[in-house]
Amino acid sequence: MASPEINRRRGLTAIGVILVVGLIAYGAYWLLYLSHYESTDDAYVSGDVVAITSLENATVLAIHVDSTQTVKRGQLLVDLDPARANIEMANARAELARTVRDVKSTFSRADELRALIRQREAEAQRAESSYKRRADLGADGAVAREDIDNARDEAAELRAQVAVAREQLNATLAMLGGTSVADNPMVLAAAGKVRQAALFLAHMRIIAPVDGTVAQRTVQVGQHVRQGEPLMAVVPLSEVWVDANFKEVQLTDMRVGQPVELEADIYGGDVTYHGKVAGFSAGSGSAFALLPPQNASGNWIKIVQRVPVRILLDPEEVKKHPLRIGLSMQATVDIKDKSGQVIATEVRHAPIPSKPVDDVGPDVESLIAETIAANSGDGRKP
Repeated sequence: MASPEINRRRGLTAIGVILVVGLIAYGAYWLLYLSHYESTDDAYVSGDVVAITSLENATVLAIHVDSTQTVKRGQLLVDLDPARANIEMANARAELARTVRDVKSTFSRADELRALIRQREAEAQRAESSYKRRADLGADGAVAREDIDNARDEAAELRAQVAVAREQLNATLAMLGGTSVADNPMVLAAAGKVRQAALFLAHMRIIAPVDGTVAQRTVQVGQHVRQGEPLMAVVPLSEVWVDANFKEVQLTDMRVGQPVELEADIYGGDVTYHGKVAGFSAGSGSAFALLPPQNASGNWIKIVQRVPVRILLDPEEVKKHPLRIGLSMQATVDIKDKSGQVIATEVRHAPIPSKPVDDVGPDVESLIAETIAANSGDGRKP
C-alpha cells in the first residue's frame, strides 16, 4: 500500500499533467480558431431615418398614418390646407391667359402694320404718279405751280408714313423674336409661374418618399407647420446595418469584405445573421463626441479606444427576422482572409429609392397647353 506522501505526489503530478494538457489544448484552440476571429458585444443596429418635413407654410388638415405603421413609397401621409395654393394656381392660370392674349394681340398688331404698309405704299405710289403727271403738265403751263407743290408734298408725306409703319413693324417683330405664341418668352415665363403654383399645390399632399415604418410622429391635426419643420420620420427597416465598436487592437487584421456572424439579443442564439464588413469609421467614437477628450494634461490615463465598423446584413435574413434601430447585437468577424482593403471605397451599393417631392406629373403640362390653345387661336409665327 502506497504511503500518503506517494499518493500526494501522484495527485500533484496528475494535476500538473492536466494543466499542461489543458494549456496545450487551449493554445491549439486559440491558434487554430480563436486567432482567426474578433468579437464584440458593443454593436447596435443602425439605419436611415428619413425625415418627413413640410415644404410650405400651411395648416394640417388630416393625418393618414401613425407611429409604428408600415407605409409604402408614394403613400399619402399628411394633407395640408390647399386654400392658398388653389388661389395661387387660379392667379397663375389667369396671368398665363392674359399673357397669351397680349402676345396674340401683338401678332395681330404685326398683321395690321403689314396691311397698313401695303395701303400706304399704294397711296404713296398713286401720289407719286399724280405728282409726275402734274409736273409734266406744269412744264407746258397747263397746271398751276401751287398744285404741283401740293402733289409733291402729299407724295413725300405718304412715303414718310410708309417708313414710320415699317419701323413700327420692325419693333413689333423684335418683341416677337420669330417665336410662336406657345414659345414666346413672356408666355414661357407665365407658364413657369403655373408650374410653380402647381408645385405649391402638390406640396399640400405630403407622401412617403420610401418604404418603411413611421416613427417619431409629432404633427397634430390643426397645427400650423412651417417650411422645413419635421413632422415625422420613416425608417426603411429593410435597409438596416450594424455598427460594431471594436477595440483598436482588434482592427489589425480586419479588412473590408470579411464575413461576419451576428446574433441579436431580441432573438438570442436561435437566429444567426450573416453579413460582411463594409467599412471602418474615419475615427474613434470619442473623436466625434460632442466634447472630444483632451489628453494634454498631467493626469492623463491611456484608454483603449473603440472604432465603429459598419457591417452589412443579408437582406433576406433581415426580411425573415426583422430588426429595429438601436437593438443590441453580438458580432464575430472572420479575419482569416486579409486580402481586402483597409479603407472602404464604396459602402452603399445603390441609392435609397425615393419619390421626388417636386414631381407634379403631366397634368400641369396639359393644363398649360389647354390654356395657351384656348387663348391664342392658331398660334402661328410672325
